[in-house]
Amino acid sequence: MQRKMTISLDEDVYRGLLAIVGKRKISKFISDVVRPHVVESYLEEGYKAMAADKEYQAEAKEWVNANLGEDMPND
Repeated sequence: MQRKMTISLDEDVYRGLLAIVGKRKISKFISDVVRPHVVESYLEEGYKAMAADKEYQAEAKEWVNANLGEDMPND
């Protein structure tokens, strides 16, 4: 379900949205940008996807090891 709301933006922000996103796409753009910050299930799904991504996990462990100078145990 969609809800309609009125928001206020600085003129330069609005002009930037028009130029970059386009007139009929601003609502979707704002919704997509805000969603990860306010919808808990969206965050949970994202974390689950990251946890399931073995390549991402390997890169994350490599980064942590390089920055902490320690070896993390393998799963």
